[in-house]
Amino acid sequence: MRIRAAITLVLALGLALPALAQQQATRIRGSIEAVDATSVTIAAREGNKVKLALTPETGVAAVQALDLKAIQPGSYIGTAARPGPDGGLEAIEVVVFPEAARGTGEGQFAWDLVPGSSMTNGTVNGVVEGAKGRNLDVLFKGQKASITVPPSAPVVTFTPAERADLKPGLPVFVTARPGGDGAMTAARIVVGRDGVAPPM
Repeated sequence: MRIRAAITLVLALGLALPALAQQQATRIRGSIEAVDATSVTIAAREGNKVKLALTPETGVAAVQALDLKAIQPGSYIGTAARPGPDGGLEAIEVVVFPEAARGTGEGQFAWDLVPGSSMTNGTVNGVVEGAKGRNLDVLFKGQKASITVPPSAPVVTFTPAERADLKPGLPVFVTARPGGDGAMTAARIVVGRDGVAPPM
């Protein structure tokens, strides 16, 4: 049952779906300031506070740290990256998807983790150990991106979580959307666990 929950979660997560950007989705990064049965208040990284409605459809997940060596040829990953000095991309973080979620959000699109960053979701075609980290060739929709993952870049995967895991002080990554009354509703929440913060 937990495996099915994890698969459903990964397929639904906003960070994996560029189409959400066309549906006026908003990504919020920060920490939980308060939470109750119907809402969560986030102290956003920009310094403001955002109150979001919680609904029965709000998905919750946690992150689990992986070793850099977990990225292997054939892995399906999502990685936020910025332009590197050699003309390729330098990963800021990497999410390794479970096999059942292969193909989720495949492509490359703009991302808002840092200025000028992008998100690449695709299959690792080749892995080479380099002087500055692990060099990946990532294939997506007939295209290829060269991405270097430095040792400092966090590597994570998703694990199932529950509403009860949302506690004040914990770091979160939230995909929110406007409700019918103009208020924002949390569609998906990724919460930190065991000292691991959502890096995306």
